[in-house]
Amino acid sequence: MDAPTQMSQRADLRDFLAAERTFLAWIRTGLALMGFGFVVARFGLFLQELQVGQRTSPAQPYGLSLWFGTALIAAGVVVYLLSAWHHLRLVRELERGGPVSSRPSTQAVVIALFLALVGLAMAIYLISVGSFTALHPANISDGEVSMVSTANKGIVERPSNHSVDQTVDRLKNILQSKGVTLFALIDHSGEAEKVGMKMPPTKLLIFGNPKGGTPLMLAAPSSAIDLPLKILVSEDGQGKVWISYNSPQYLQNRHDFPQELLANIAVVETLAAKAAE
Repeated sequence: MDAPTQMSQRADLRDFLAAERTFLAWIRTGLALMGFGFVVARFGLFLQELQVGQRTSPAQPYGLSLWFGTALIAAGVVVYLLSAWHHLRLVRELERGGPVSSRPSTQAVVIALFLALVGLAMAIYLISVGSFTALHPANISDGEVSMVSTANKGIVERPSNHSVDQTVDRLKNILQSKGVTLFALIDHSGEAEKVGMKMPPTKLLIFGNPKGGTPLMLAAPSSAIDLPLKILVSEDGQGKVWISYNSPQYLQNRHDFPQELLANIAVVETLAAKAAE
């Protein structure tokens, strides 16, 4: 008489090692999700830093990147918890020697679908952000000078640490101390107010020195259209004050006057720097 045989399918070491490798793979997945989520969350702040000093108004909001990043970090936490629970359950089943389910991992499928949705939403978001930044490139950060690249206008913009009126007064004092003639001070915002319109404080200073400007106009008569020199002091929609002027190098390229005469108009950079301090 045959005795009943009991088959105890005890898992060997390879099964436990395979389960541990799977668990470590899920840990790496969770870590990648959390790291990528942090990068995405900071992406909005990065774009805002690029927009600091931009004179475009209104400012473009970048708050969605925070939500995308938070969602990815939360997904990483969920992956950690689910993978730990799944690993403990799998180890118990292996120790009991019972049958192990071979159906597809529900956890993997859910995470894949979630990441696909987040990726699609981020692609749409980045396309919308990219179209905005392409139209309004970042100019400068505090203390730096930037050439406006749009259409190569040759305009240099420098942030000022003072109000429009204070900056204008500083410029007037500097011009007087250097013996440079202030030909005109045009208050654009003041003129707008006279006709019942509002605009941020905007003032234009026109100044020069015949000893410096005359040789330029003799060498390149067309330069008279850009002389005397001009400095625009204005306030943007965010209340930041800017000093703007034509780049001396741009004027030299535009009118093709001799390189040695460039120093005659390079004083505008010194004036702007001192007024902005």
